[in-house]
Amino acid sequence: MPARFAITPGTLLRGRISYSQFLQGYRTGLEPVLMAAAVPARTGQHVLEIGCGAGAGLLCLLHRISTIHGTGVEKESDTAALAQKNMAANQQQNIRILNATFPDVFLADTPQPEQYFDHCMANPPWHAPLGTASAHPRRDLARRMGADTLPTWIEGAARILRHKGSLTLALPAALADQAIFCLSKAGFGGVTLYPFWPKAGRESRIVLVQARKGVKSPARVLAGLVLHEADGAFTPTARTVLEEGAPLPGL
Repeated sequence: MPARFAITPGTLLRGRISYSQFLQGYRTGLEPVLMAAAVPARTGQHVLEIGCGAGAGLLCLLHRISTIHGTGVEKESDTAALAQKNMAANQQQNIRILNATFPDVFLADTPQPEQYFDHCMANPPWHAPLGTASAHPRRDLARRMGADTLPTWIEGAARILRHKGSLTLALPAALADQAIFCLSKAGFGGVTLYPFWPKAGRESRIVLVQARKGVKSPARVLAGLVLHEADGAFTPTARTVLEEGAPLPGL
């Protein structure tokens, strides 16, 4: 990897996972950890992360459920290479990383049975397509949404998910309505909104939107999770998710 792409070593889940990322550009936040805590995977199932970055979401999910199989798709080659290094650093043999564009990597031909997944998850780029570009191309790629990114990823997931398979999206609250529209159009139902409250009484800025392919269940809005106490410390429940890798409560 070129020297200009300096890498800083670190950890996730309070030291339980070794995780390196680039010193400059996009830096992993809470969203992949929270997203991974929501995926309803079971032993032997196959999970795909769309736009997996350096692999934080997959690593957290496989830490919680080590008996599943994970696949990550990442279009930026240096980031995909770093994800591979992170998998090796954690002796994760149940995760493969594909340096490719989603959904093209799966949809060139009719998918074979082994290409179907039980669950998909994604933390899509969330900045509007217009505006000032970042000085760091990787950061811009990771954070700036193209005009068709969300519908393309949702439609692609619908093509490769098994019947009743789940799609979990970590999104800014402002994109929830667009996501619900696209999910309905692509044949998903049972939409569940799980908001994250920065502090009690504060407006939610991040939501999980989860849906299942081919079901007709009505939409639900859950109680969600308060992330911080008044003094800024994580709440006890948030700590169990963000530091111990526990599943999200009430989902």
